[in-house]
Amino acid sequence: MTTLHDFKLPGIDGTERDLADLRGKTVLVVNVASRCGFTPQYKGLQQLHQELAPRGFTVLGVPANEFGAQEPGTNDEIRAFCETNYHVTFPMTAKTVVKGAGQSPLYQWLTSAATPAGDIKWNFEKFLINGRGEVVGRFGSGVSPESQELRSAIQSALG
Repeated sequence: MTTLHDFKLPGIDGTERDLADLRGKTVLVVNVASRCGFTPQYKGLQQLHQELAPRGFTVLGVPANEFGAQEPGTNDEIRAFCETNYHVTFPMTAKTVVKGAGQSPLYQWLTSAATPAGDIKWNFEKFLINGRGEVVGRFGSGVSPESQELRSAIQSALG
């Protein structure tokens, strides 16, 4: 069986990010974009990360440009935008294809292992992963980081 821990991705800083390093953590994987109506969710994602990191939680931001070309920047530009505007400290990958031709193996797995299965619909879709690396929740773009629905699912996954 495949888990989150079986994947490696380039980090936004150019280093390789081995997702096995997240073993034992509850992870919220989010495809992000800098020029989207949902971009202000970065603030809530950062708050979740800061608040729950001591309990073994992290957000993993995955910049993607498949939806309305809303993430046109380079990795350096994306990182600067996130740090300057939202003080993001959670891990970020390099820009990644999350849908369509060239879809990354991580997103092939996420979109088939989640319930419901199927392609991502837009930016800021969220996949909740438990400490064993299994997908335990999927949330659409409209589910904010502050929502009770998402927070309850994260609390359950944290145990």
